Amino acid sequence: MKNLPLLDLCQDLTREFQRDSKGSQVASLLSRYASDHQDWRDWAMFDTQCYTRNLVHHEAQFELLLLCWAAGQKSPIHNHEGQRCWMAVLDGGVTETLFHFPEEQTQPGMLSPKSAARLCARNQVAFITDEIALHEIAAAGGAAAVSLHLYSRPFSTCQVYDRETGRVAVRQLSYYSVRGQRALSARPS
Repeated sequence: MKNLPLLDLCQDLTREFQRDSKGSQVASLLSRYASDHQDWRDWAMFDTQCYTRNLVHHEAQFELLLLCWAAGQKSPIHNHEGQRCWMAVLDGGVTETLFHFPEEQTQPGMLSPKSAARLCARNQVAFITDEIALHEIAAAGGAAAVSLHLYSRPFSTCQVYDRETGRVAVRQLSYYSVRGQRALSARPS
C-alpha cells in the first residue's frame, strides 16, 4: 500500500528534526508539500463556530496540524510558548497580523499591530517565534482557508491577549480531529 504524501511529509519532518534540531529545511519541506499535493483534503474538518485544529502528527520534536478557517474566522492574538511555528497555505488565503507584546506598548491598553501580511499562494510559508511578535491569523478575502502548521515542540496551552486591554489569559488547546477522525471531545479551540 502506497503512503499518502501527507504521511510521507511527516516522515521527512521527523528525519529533518533528527538531522537538525532547528529544522532548517522545514519551510522548504512544507512549501514543496503545499505546492504538489491535495491528500490533506481528507483530513480537513471545519466547524461553523470557530476555526479547527486538526492533528496530523505528534511526536516529541514537533506536531503538525491542519487549521481550517471558515470565512470570517480568526484566531485570538496569541503566543507560541517559546516554540517555533511554520505555517503553509494549502487552500484559500490567510492574513497574519503581528502585534507588539503588551510590555512593548507605548500606551497601556490596546495592543498595537506591527505589520500584516496576506498569504494566498499555496507554497507560501510564514515563520514566527515569540521573539518576533504575537500574532493573529484570519481567513482572508471572505472565503474559507486551510493552513498547515508545524510547531516545534508541541505545546498544550498558550497565552491569548485581549486586543483592547492587553490582558493575558491562558488557553487550553484541543484538537477537533486526530489523524482524520473527529475527536470524541472535539470542540473548536
